[in-house]
Formats: sequence, C-alpha cells, structure tokens
Amino acid sequence: MSHDPELSPRRAARAEAERLATAALSLPPAAAEPVPPIPAAERPATDTAALATRRRLREATAATAAPTTASIPVLRRRRLVAVGGAVIVVAALAIAIGAATSGSPGGVAADTDAPPVAAVVAGPPTVPDEGLPVVQQAAVAATSTPCDDPAFTSALAAGDDAGAIAAAGGGGAFRAAVASGIAPCVSLSDPNREWMVVNKQRAYDPVDYRPGDLVMPDSVRALEESALRAPAAGALTQLVRAASDAGAGEIGYLSAFRSYSTQQSTYAGRVAVGGVEAADRESARAGYSEHQSGLAVDIVPCNGSCATLDDVAASPQGAWVRDHAWEYGFITRYVEGSEGISGYEPEAWHLRYIGPELARAYHEGGYATLEEFFGLPGAPSY
Repeated sequence: MSHDPELSPRRAARAEAERLATAALSLPPAAAEPVPPIPAAERPATDTAALATRRRLREATAATAAPTTASIPVLRRRRLVAVGGAVIVVAALAIAIGAATSGSPGGVAADTDAPPVAAVVAGPPTVPDEGLPVVQQAAVAATSTPCDDPAFTSALAAGDDAGAIAAAGGGGAFRAAVASGIAPCVSLSDPNREWMVVNKQRAYDPVDYRPGDLVMPDSVRALEESALRAPAAGALTQLVRAASDAGAGEIGYLSAFRSYSTQQSTYAGRVAVGGVEAADRESARAGYSEHQSGLAVDIVPCNGSCATLDDVAASPQGAWVRDHAWEYGFITRYVEGSEGISGYEPEAWHLRYIGPELARAYHEGGYATLEEFFGLPGAPSY
C-alpha cells in the first residue's frame, strides 16, 4: 500500500483522542490531569485539521478540571448534565476525532462511526462493553439520572428543595436534568416546591391550594397584611436590607400571598373594569395565580411614603432589583418581550422566589421566563 503523508497527522490525532478518552474513562474523579502543551515544532503547519484537533483536545481536558456546565456553553445548550465528580467531556472528544478523520482541512465533521453524544459523564463510569469504540462506550455510560441517586431522592422525599438541588450538582445541573427530561421524579406541578411552575396552562392541584408555612417578612414595610412562605419571607428581608445598604432606597411590598377566594375577587374586579381580555393580560384567574403559591411578591419603592407598582421600573429600587434580586433567590417573573410565553404584560414589580441556586442559573443563563428555563411550552392563554 502506498504511504499518504497527509493521512498520518489525522491518524495520529485520532489515536491521541481515543487514548485520552480511554484514560478519562478509567480515572477516578480527581485523577484527571491536563494534557501538556504540544511543542510548536511537533505541530504540522500544513495540516490545519490536526491543529484544530489538538486545540479541542486541550480545551476538552481543561473542561474536566472544572466540573460545571457553565464552563461548557456548547454542551449546556444541548441540555447536558454533570452529575458530580470529574466531568468527561465526551462530545468534545467526538468533535476532535471527527476533525481528525475529516477529509477537508480544518473540518470538524463528526465521526460517522460514532453515535450522537448528548450527555456529560461524571465520575468514573462503568464501561459497558470494551469492544465498542471509546466514544460509544462513554455514550452508553452517560445514561445516569439524578433520580437514581439516593441522596437526591432522599432530599426530594424529605421536602428539602435546596438539598435536592445540591445533590443534582447545583442549580444549572438540576435545571438541565429537568429540562432534558432525564429527571422524571421531579414535578414542576407540586405547589410545595420552590421550582413549581404555574401559568395559564398549569393550574394548582388542588385548585384551592394554600401553603402551610406562611409568615410575615421581618423588617419589611407591608402595605397590607400579606405573608410569604418562610424561605421567601426570609429572602425578602435580606434583599430589602441589602438594597438599603447599597443606597438604592427602601423597598416595601403591596401584596404577597393571595388565597384562591381572594384571587377570585381580584380577577372579577379587573373584568368589571376592562373586560375579560384586558383582565387576562394583567391578572390571573383564581387557581392560576403565582401569588397563591406564597412565593410571589409585588414590591413598591418607598422614600418616606411608598409609591405605586407602576413606579417600580423607573425607580432606583427597581434598577437595583433587576441587577441583584437573583442573589437572594428572586427573579422578575414577567418581563418585556415575553408576553407570548408568560401570558402577561411586563410587571417590574412582580418577583418570584425560586431559591438562590436556581435563581443564579436563571440569571447566568440569560433566561426571561420559567417556561424557557425548564423547557416548558409557552402559556399565552387559557
């Protein structure tokens, strides 16, 4: 057989990629070490595919040292989940092998012998069949779900939302697992969960649900006697104190928990003023309101006296909340440009508590609605 000098670098790169994948599959969580830089003298200047391959291998190895989905934006867009331990970036290796075998210089076509890889494997996985190509071995091993983790399921059973999120690997990993459908043990309809989603297509069950841990926030000006669930109440106290310390001004609130019967009256009043269509754009029907969860609050800016809800957006308090509410577990639930998904006009005053870990993932991911965050369909109408 004649020797083709242009194939050698690609074969060498493929062999190097498979060697790295095999080594990663056999290492314990803390044993993965970075691949040392390849000396410039060893890099074939005429083979851009080999250069691209080596660059991707170094990037993939660096990713294994930081087991967070936030550090792997391409994989996170595919809703991949890191479930603890040392992360093996399988998809990056598949790309590298594809680049090594591509017929066009610099190409990154996927290896036609390897299946699509749609997961990030954590920890030292069990190799299912050593006769398979290494990328296929990793893909088969990447079927873990947090629902198989006793620590995760125990936290769920105990009602420990923060513990369940931590066991899943953090807010980003939890979100990815739920949105991708690999965590069927997590219910987004359970009104007792901080991550529950209620909208015009998702009513409470039971429809007149009432939380059992309602308390008034400490040291927060309330314009009416309206409580919050304990975690949200404590977080609101911290948020208000931090805004004041930062010089943004005082934040009070107008309304938090509203019962099923109270929401019936609220909605009926809106209908009486503007009709059903107008009411549905700015008020929820009973059984569909976030206020019924005890996790939502309508804030107002206060400077001596308190202003109105409509004054929040242009106030220093409103600007501070937009930048910092996530640090205390809150998101602005209804924002401009998302009416077709959330079903409501923008409400700069309406904050929803989802907990600090999920709020961080929401903020860092640039999400605008909980529907998008959890991969749910939009709910513009009933």
